[in-house]
Amino acid sequence: MPLLLLLCLSSLPFLSDSAVPAIVVFGDSTVDTGNNNAIPTLLKSNFMPYGRDFLGGTHPTGRFSNGRLASDFYAEAFGLGPIVPAYLDPAYTIKDFATAVCFASAGTGLDNATSGVLSVIPLWKEVEYFKEYQGRLRRYLGVEKAKWTVNEALYVISIGTNDFVENYYSYTTTRYKEFTIEEYNDFLISLTASFIKEIYSLGARKIAFTGLCPMGCVPLERTMNLFYGGGCLEERNWVARDFNSKFQGLIGVLSASLPGLRLVYLPVYDFFLNLVNNPSLYGYEDVEHGCCATGLFELGYLCSQWNPFTCPDANKFVFWDAVHPTEKTSRIVAHYLVNTTLSQFM
Repeated sequence: MPLLLLLCLSSLPFLSDSAVPAIVVFGDSTVDTGNNNAIPTLLKSNFMPYGRDFLGGTHPTGRFSNGRLASDFYAEAFGLGPIVPAYLDPAYTIKDFATAVCFASAGTGLDNATSGVLSVIPLWKEVEYFKEYQGRLRRYLGVEKAKWTVNEALYVISIGTNDFVENYYSYTTTRYKEFTIEEYNDFLISLTASFIKEIYSLGARKIAFTGLCPMGCVPLERTMNLFYGGGCLEERNWVARDFNSKFQGLIGVLSASLPGLRLVYLPVYDFFLNLVNNPSLYGYEDVEHGCCATGLFELGYLCSQWNPFTCPDANKFVFWDAVHPTEKTSRIVAHYLVNTTLSQFM
């Protein structure tokens, strides 16, 4: 798709009058809206300057961003409110969760070994929370309406990058000894299939799986490549493309074996790479650094409000910290996906 068309799509207003009664989110820090606040882990972002632009104010929520995430913009687009609340946030109740709920945990992965690196919520536990949520939903809405809500909800899954960045390539587990990178990709695809089958068995039918972005281009990875000029790590990008290709092959297999399943792939890779390669067309001035601190390696507690190098205007940056996008980037990506792939659920 020509870049100019992508730019036009990214500026379109969100669609409305959705046929989706709720949005349910699983995954990692790309969609965690604050669940890590409630668990004993070092991977948190419930402090300034995180959230400094959240809904026009200063409110660190546990989102790894200066503001809202793509999943929040999805909810807004489907007419389900401006945010997706975190399931473990005590400020929200089942009344809030009936239309939007997030089970994601920053730092987690498809591989259980990944969640153990930083002691975060493993994917199997996110599923347990989903089961618990369904019980609460039945008590709140009644059995029939709860079942309808679960069947008609949109399920957004964004996960996989940590399995490589935190786990396989960081050598914090033994995965690099057990698998070649191609074998590990296959292993993760098998885990993806199992996860989708499990939430399908629990009632999920409309499922959108976010493909991996060009992870070799995030500032942290570029920093690792400084000796060679600081460009994108193409090996990591190849791994992401390989995973995405294998997932797309999985769609037909699962759709043929699971009646009523509407499984779609959210193609973020090419769109995000266009954004990274043509930042000025989107009004960005810096794609190589995060806004927070030096933007080379900081995230979480290293992204401190006391750091004098944090930028004054995050809208000029593709990335907020050394890994995660700014709110502006999340909004642009969400607009594109809502007005293309996700529009079929409207």
